[in-house]
Amino acid sequence: MSYRLSVVDSFTKTPFAGNPAAVCILDKPKDDRWLQQVAAEMNLAETAFLVRRSDGWDLRWMTPCVEVDLCGHATLASAHVLWADGHAKPAEELRFQTRSGLLTATQKDGLIWLDFPSTPPKEVPAPAGLAQMLGAEPKWVGQTPFDYLVELADEATVRKLSPDFTALARLGGRGIMVTALGTISQSPKSAKSADSVFDFVSRFFGPAVGINEDPVTGSAHCALSPFWSARLGRAALTGYQASARGGTVYTILAGDRVRLGGNAVMVSKVELLV
Repeated sequence: MSYRLSVVDSFTKTPFAGNPAAVCILDKPKDDRWLQQVAAEMNLAETAFLVRRSDGWDLRWMTPCVEVDLCGHATLASAHVLWADGHAKPAEELRFQTRSGLLTATQKDGLIWLDFPSTPPKEVPAPAGLAQMLGAEPKWVGQTPFDYLVELADEATVRKLSPDFTALARLGGRGIMVTALGTISQSPKSAKSADSVFDFVSRFFGPAVGINEDPVTGSAHCALSPFWSARLGRAALTGYQASARGGTVYTILAGDRVRLGGNAVMVSKVELLV
């Protein structure tokens, strides 16, 4: 028995940018140990496993080390594969049953749109030594059900950050996102193109789950969207995750849900022989 895995770069129009995820469509559920071994073999931030059901798809996400409760870029990649390989019609809404409940995906105006739960951060005291761990002084600290959210002084601080990953891994939870207002959003005329206009920047660190820095974290924007929408007074925002690969995430806050929009590019297919 062999299985095909598709590798997709999410939240980018360009191959070898954005966040890569592997997508594996199974004929039936497999045991947890096998899923985790495959994810470790792929060694990407996430590997998504799909099993068809009568009303959609069961979807699970694995890092090389653990299963996670919510993942945006691997869901985007899964939707892209299902449409691109003919498992679903282009106009069809995709329905995914996950550890975070029902998630959906649609296509509109050249983007894939995901419907995810909003996870607004609640302000909390900064953990002891956080500034030293990050190498920058926090301006505001909050926590979601999954992660810490830390606002930093400005975009330049976010981009040049070089944190202590060993120390961050001891914080607990899934990870820590850092963010700041996008300088181009304050001066749109300075942007070189429409694609370079963004409202906020971020980076995401998850050493506790085996990912020192995640290139583009869709689920982090479930917190970044309500955080920045409250400050900027707009429901629709554009975020840029300023990792080495980089990627753009469009967000629309709608009550207790967040719509995440992005592009995806399939870059390879792998045949798993065991």
